[in-house]
Amino acid sequence: MEKGYETAVGGDNSSRFSHMGSSDGGQQPCVWSSPQGGCKIDIRKQIFCNRSLNMKSILAVGFDMDYTLAQYKPETFESLAYDGTIRKLVYDLGYPRELLDWSFDWTYMVRGLVLDKKRGNILKMDRHKYVKVAYHGFKELSKEDKVGTYGNTLIRDSFDEPDYALIDTLFSLAEAYLFAQLVDFKDKNLEKIPKGADYSVMYKDVRAAVDLCHRDGTLKQMVAKDPKRYINEDTTIVPMLKMLRDSGRATFLVTNSLWDYTNIVMNFLCGSRTLDGGRKCNFDWLQYFDVVITGSAKPSFFHEGNRANLFEVDHESGMLLNTDNGSPMAQGGSVGHLHKLLSIESSSQVLYVGDHIYGDILRSKKVLGWRTMLVVPELEREVELLWELRDTRKQLRKLRNERDLIEDKIHHLKWSLKFEDTSADEKQKLSSEYNALESERDRVRITHQDAQRECHKMFHKIWGQLMKTGYQNSRFAHQVERFACLYTSQVSNLSLYSPDKYYRPSEDYMPHEFDIIPL
Repeated sequence: MEKGYETAVGGDNSSRFSHMGSSDGGQQPCVWSSPQGGCKIDIRKQIFCNRSLNMKSILAVGFDMDYTLAQYKPETFESLAYDGTIRKLVYDLGYPRELLDWSFDWTYMVRGLVLDKKRGNILKMDRHKYVKVAYHGFKELSKEDKVGTYGNTLIRDSFDEPDYALIDTLFSLAEAYLFAQLVDFKDKNLEKIPKGADYSVMYKDVRAAVDLCHRDGTLKQMVAKDPKRYINEDTTIVPMLKMLRDSGRATFLVTNSLWDYTNIVMNFLCGSRTLDGGRKCNFDWLQYFDVVITGSAKPSFFHEGNRANLFEVDHESGMLLNTDNGSPMAQGGSVGHLHKLLSIESSSQVLYVGDHIYGDILRSKKVLGWRTMLVVPELEREVELLWELRDTRKQLRKLRNERDLIEDKIHHLKWSLKFEDTSADEKQKLSSEYNALESERDRVRITHQDAQRECHKMFHKIWGQLMKTGYQNSRFAHQVERFACLYTSQVSNLSLYSPDKYYRPSEDYMPHEFDIIPL
């Protein structure tokens, strides 16, 4: 528990893509409260609403740190995590040394995938949990294998633990990629894999290696030495926090990272500098928060019944206070304690911003009833492509409707040929028409499938659009819709809106409404 200044505890593209709210460190941030604020917001920076949220009812805004306030660079940070995990597998868990020569493609995996631990498969499914894309290691499963494995069972699989692992955080991308590499390696070099290591054991070993990297501090020691190499600078974070506090709201930080690392990262993000422009490490950033909780052990922190010990941190030394002869005093380190520190009477008065659907959003919403905002960095590229491909997507809908129309005609002709009493000449005419329609259907189907595949690859060469699987919302999108009141690409996008804004969702449409209500 860390105590600070107050209380701290451990149309055309140009119109759509303006440059408001720069986070590259090069432009002056244009926050809502500034004289230049309040203008149209770049679609990539917009906040999207699933459930109505009136910010006037929010008394406290809380933040996660890792991948929320601190956006890590995947090309450096994820590669660092990957390399550390490889070394643990080789030196601690007995895997062959040739793994040390492997490399990591940080662009390959995406969030929302599901790992089938028993079969060594990586799956992408829609919101109904139907598997739409499936790979064994890096080899795509045929449609027949996919249906035979996941579509021909009497009882639907839940695709949950313990047989499956959800890739729902950016931290998980490196381990998913490594798991796929190990699956391929095992299939080709069975004798080189530790004895008894099937696919599920290999996944368990990868998880153990990742945990070892986090426990021994390897990753965070490297980040602490050179934060700029691993973390994106965002000059709008401090103005955002100032604006929220000036509006009368409390702000708090709840992170699983420990105090020493949190202090380094928050110093970097809040821009403490010396007179010559170099960075200095101090505690000035604490002025932007009413409460700071480090080492929170989320998601268990969100349970009222959690009675973890609570300590106060000495800023300078990092030593834990509130101890009695080495034993912690009987304080309950849980969310209930946080509510008291913030003088919160109702959990719906809290907005919590995080990046992890399970650890941050689902638990805080379902268990506590907090309002939630999910940070989805991938959204910037996703909405930009959606805008660029809007004409292509209209054409895809047109082709799909054309397929439906032709198939309806084929079904009617087939029925007529089978059941109607017609002359031989009439049957010959109907048969010719039937054959012509079948040829036309095949042509339109191939055109449609090829166009859809190309559109799919524009978002990602393997997994396609993050929020879609075919024409359905992806499982990831379904979780975002269920558990996040708001979602956006960067936490600092909050700085572009009034702190008293009333966020309203768009109207829900059901299939029977689309052709009736103009969109």
